Amino acid sequence: MSNVAVPRPLEYGAPISLEKAKAVMAAAEAEARANDWPMVIAIVDSGGHLVMLHSFDHAQHGSVAIAQEKARCAVNFKRATKTIEDAVAQGGLNLRMLATPGVVPLEGGVPLIAEGRIAGAIGVSGMRSNQDGQVAEAGAKAMSASS
Repeated sequence: MSNVAVPRPLEYGAPISLEKAKAVMAAAEAEARANDWPMVIAIVDSGGHLVMLHSFDHAQHGSVAIAQEKARCAVNFKRATKTIEDAVAQGGLNLRMLATPGVVPLEGGVPLIAEGRIAGAIGVSGMRSNQDGQVAEAGAKAMSASS
């Protein structure tokens, strides 16, 4: 047996308020606009329910569903979707994750933390996964700054 302490997983908290969701959305939109990326940005609450959705002009239609699923995955599995993408990229036993309903192995979904608990998540789609992640992280940072 190992005596290494395992950190407690994050707990779910109160759902993100509309005001905080607006601040997260504004920060994510600013990052996307600064790079001239036509994105879809979704924000869900701690139960995975859609709070806000913004589809930029000329964003690909498929990104509407993908952004929402990235956000739901980040809430449901309490982690950024990048961690799942990285695990699947390693192959081997990690490929079993692909059989799990709701798993999205694409960067761009990030939990939103308020007072040390998961209040929701942001999901972004429209460009390369790392660019989606960059925009999602910009939104998540705005949540951290306002908490």
